[in-house]
Amino acid sequence: MKVRIKIIWIILFITVIEFSCEKNNKINQVNVFRYNEHKNISSLDPIFAKEIANIWAVNQLFDGLVEMDSSMNIVPSIAKKWIISEDSKKYTFHIDTNIQFHPHPKLKNRNVTAHDFEYSFNRLINPEIAAPGAWVMDKVKNFKAVNDSIFEINLKIPFNAFLGILTMKYCSVVPKEVVEFYGDDFRSNPIGTGPFKFKRWEENIKLVLRKNTEYFKTSANGEKLPFLEAVSITFLPEKQSEFLQLVRGNIDFISGIDNSYKDEIIDFNGKLKEEYKNYILMMRGPFLNTEYLGFFMESNKNIIKSDLLRKAINIGFDKEKMIKYLRNGIGIAAYGGFIPYGLPGYTEKKYSNNYNAKIAKQYVNEFKKINGELAKIKLTTTSSYLVFCEFIQKELEKIGIEIIIDVIPASSLKQAKANGKLDFFRASWIADYPDAENYLSLFYSKNFSPNGPNYTHFYDEKYDYLYKQSLQENNMNKRIKLYKKMDSIIISKSIVVPLFYDEVIRFVSKNIKGMKINATNLLDLRTVRKN
Repeated sequence: MKVRIKIIWIILFITVIEFSCEKNNKINQVNVFRYNEHKNISSLDPIFAKEIANIWAVNQLFDGLVEMDSSMNIVPSIAKKWIISEDSKKYTFHIDTNIQFHPHPKLKNRNVTAHDFEYSFNRLINPEIAAPGAWVMDKVKNFKAVNDSIFEINLKIPFNAFLGILTMKYCSVVPKEVVEFYGDDFRSNPIGTGPFKFKRWEENIKLVLRKNTEYFKTSANGEKLPFLEAVSITFLPEKQSEFLQLVRGNIDFISGIDNSYKDEIIDFNGKLKEEYKNYILMMRGPFLNTEYLGFFMESNKNIIKSDLLRKAINIGFDKEKMIKYLRNGIGIAAYGGFIPYGLPGYTEKKYSNNYNAKIAKQYVNEFKKINGELAKIKLTTTSSYLVFCEFIQKELEKIGIEIIIDVIPASSLKQAKANGKLDFFRASWIADYPDAENYLSLFYSKNFSPNGPNYTHFYDEKYDYLYKQSLQENNMNKRIKLYKKMDSIIISKSIVVPLFYDEVIRFVSKNIKGMKINATNLLDLRTVRKN
């Protein structure tokens, strides 16, 4: 096994890192939650919380108006309640002004007010700062603090997914006095209202957060949160090293599955192997990520314009087989629509894209008869997904479709896809906020790339009508029906080839209790206990 072959040098490397990190650490390690972040954290400022590494750390330090629970319901956070106007354009939030910012010399027992949100949102959209999350305010007409406890937001148009957007860490509240004191260095001197306070950060080595004893949230039983005394984050760069740290008991959990240890820890059915069950718990659940292949609908090539060939590709390979052997059973074969499993709007009903090699071959033969040419197409991907594309290539070859695989860097793929340079490409869409609108916006004609996420340049008048109707529909059940209608249009026309719906996978030490998983893979440590 690869893990065992490299064990000697990895242990030596880890030992050196551990010694350098721990020699001055006086925190009681018994109640410290420890995890490794193989990707470095670039900033602890919430308006730069774009990558998952930043988001996880920022989530321990900051709060916003609202948050999302483990079932993806929007629940109060600093806003005790809110009122939405009948036209769905005006949002009025009532702020809990008893909540305090973390202690700082520039703050004297300072409570949060609506004016802090006005400052934080103005900072988010400030073009001089160029925050990557500024787009979350695109549909906002204006916002203001009416007084200390009332904060109003007015939208340009009705947008029922807006509350979901406000759960993003970009929308966290920050204190003006501290931000202006540190300037750009606020990234490494964060002050928020979250369950943990910033202690110290040795970049690329270790980040330590301490318990906020004045945190405003309590558990379902009324106990004061958080239960942990501290959070300790290390930065070992290799996923394989991270796995070994968990096995040795030096960290408390890892997230995701990497090829370097995939076969070591789980079997082909996605189950934890027996030798690890005594001290590791495997957690899994839906992850709002759809992996897919996309067609550029404005291509002048017959093979792209032909719905026969697009349908043949959709049903011409066994997605369940692909998941079993290439991902050890992690993920759900995408025989539904584009909306992923775990999100309202997803349907378990199999569309016309379920595996059927016989019919797929008939489509290919019909294409050849009509167009008088072979079914040959280039698929552009990155090296990370080459193994999946090679599987698809071999399977489709059996039904008469020749796939030429072009591997390019991820940055080049992103740029070429946005500029309509690729006829057939591999892609994925991870939800920015917990609403199916986030997925369906990829096929709305006003969102053509490069100015929007419609990389396929799909246009359908009926689809656009349903999409605009869904934005104004306040009744959730009716909105879900509209979502499903749109999803069925995408699949019936084979605009994309959904491959699989991803899953959140966590391997957690058995002495950790109370950890929850959610479909956005947000790390919430408030209710975690360590025995």
